[in-house]
Amino acid sequence: MIKHPPASRDPQDKPIIWTVSISRLFDLFRDIMVEYDATAEIEPIHLGFEEAAQVLRERLQTERCDAVIAAGSNGAYLKNRLPVPVVIAKASGFDVMQALARARKVSPDIAIVTYQETMPELADFKATFGFDVEQRTYVTEEDAKAQISELKAMGIKAIVGAGLITDLAEEAGLTGIFMYSAGSIRQAFDDAIEIARLTRLEASRGRQQSSLELRARHSIKDLRGESDAMLEVRQNVMLFARSPATVLIQGETGTGKELAAQAIHRESARARQAFVAVNCGAIAESLLESELFGYEEGAFTGSRRGGHAGLFEAAHRGTLFLDEIGEMPLSLQTRLLRVLEEREVVRVGGVRPIPVDVRIISATHCDLDQRIKEGRFRADLFYRLAVLRLRLPALRERPSDIVELAQWCLKHASAAMGSRPHPNLQVEVEHCRPLLQSYTWPGNVRELRNAMERVALSLSVTPLQAITPSLLGRLVPELNSTNAQSDVKIATQVEEIAPAEPSLEEQLAHFQNNREMLAKHLGISRTTLWRKLRNKK
Repeated sequence: MIKHPPASRDPQDKPIIWTVSISRLFDLFRDIMVEYDATAEIEPIHLGFEEAAQVLRERLQTERCDAVIAAGSNGAYLKNRLPVPVVIAKASGFDVMQALARARKVSPDIAIVTYQETMPELADFKATFGFDVEQRTYVTEEDAKAQISELKAMGIKAIVGAGLITDLAEEAGLTGIFMYSAGSIRQAFDDAIEIARLTRLEASRGRQQSSLELRARHSIKDLRGESDAMLEVRQNVMLFARSPATVLIQGETGTGKELAAQAIHRESARARQAFVAVNCGAIAESLLESELFGYEEGAFTGSRRGGHAGLFEAAHRGTLFLDEIGEMPLSLQTRLLRVLEEREVVRVGGVRPIPVDVRIISATHCDLDQRIKEGRFRADLFYRLAVLRLRLPALRERPSDIVELAQWCLKHASAAMGSRPHPNLQVEVEHCRPLLQSYTWPGNVRELRNAMERVALSLSVTPLQAITPSLLGRLVPELNSTNAQSDVKIATQVEEIAPAEPSLEEQLAHFQNNREMLAKHLGISRTTLWRKLRNKK
């Protein structure tokens, strides 16, 4: 049979993850994978060791897989035998403690059998809770069988371990206590999806040396608003752009912190160089380290041949934007501080310092002063990052800007859908001022933009309908959660009679029978839409 090379990868495709297990872990993988339907394509494979390695290598010749998840000895066996990253699902210390507690209810004579290494911290556990736990390790399946036979001869009644161990224990007539929790498996899934994202990012960089993703798309003109607060923000952006010093941007979620960072970069002497952004709170600690600082070849299983330049190197002579800096783990804060002081990075697994010329702009929505008091953020790093400080006001703090922003967002959302400009947009949105200003907008400008996208979608279906407080209240029901509700009632009494609402069937036809799009337009679930359509028949 002729084998064809894998199809070229679309960056928008979901990551493809294979879970590999022959024990009861297979069922846990299968139960949890449904939670990730929206973010990844996950396939459970009921194989192990050499059989799994052989089948997976054959499939990888014609199929795409971004990462494999396995556990215990099976995971260790596959880790160096597959050409894709293998994520090892690990039981947390809390998982082990819970498993030992369940075993204790079965019998006081318990043991824990782990792959290759013992758990020294169990000595403290035994001393604290006052009962003995026999510890054993194994390397091969035959070794595991021998350990379990010996433990049974000693009078052990319950054995804690991974799937292979619990299966073998029950075959021997003992009680097997499985030590993996759903939380640990979810963490493995999250890590695998993040590895897939970084793998695609590397491939994208390889295809596009001058990738647009390394350029700042927004300028100071995008910091919209004529309130005193926004005039001050724009003045500070222009001022800070003249300095090479670090900038800390503080503001609530949705206030436009990255937009402000891009504006500072675009107005600076580094504007023609790269603007690189990373969210420190969205990447696992182990992955964030290699993402920021890069890694050398062989630094870990699945590492790229020849190593990989990190984001500091990618941003050389440009700007590196560290979003949600308050979420950065303490261990990486120490490394970041050293880079700021020495102006050089050392890749993971390497020893050679690499000089970098990078302007750092960081952002956070949290109270860093409080985190410093709690010992969760280094004070010396804070002072390094906050040479210049920019505070972005919440939308509720500048109510005079809300109507203008709503008009601008609605106009651009309609244009993005290919709709004609609404004939009376400015006047009609202005009539909604009391309703728009009475809401607190906890999601700030981002929430306002999302709300206007809903309105634009509705106008694309029935373009002649008027933009009224009652329409906004129906399409953006959260506006009714404040005193805006009374404004809606008053405004509704004086509104002219609006055109009749099109039927569900007419709206469905407009969306070319795409129920998912219609449900999104109406702000209801697909199940609710299906029920409404069924009841009309």
